Amino acid sequence: MAGRVIDAMLEVIQEAAGRGDNVRILGFGAFLVRQRAERQGRNIRTGEAITIPAKKVVVFKPGKNLQEAVNQNKD
Repeated sequence: MAGRVIDAMLEVIQEAAGRGDNVRILGFGAFLVRQRAERQGRNIRTGEAITIPAKKVVVFKPGKNLQEAVNQNKD
């Protein structure tokens, strides 16, 4: 049962990101769609300069509760 809920949630996040929408889960975090600008890079094998095209990327920003839980367990 829990697996179906998680699968459904992931499907909703994927569909929303595909449309360019952000998804926020209260107490957990947010999946944000960002535009990455075109930039210059290097081909690792040849050292030749290449242009890396602009594209959209999905980033995760942890919510306050999740970040606090991580910071409480510092060693």
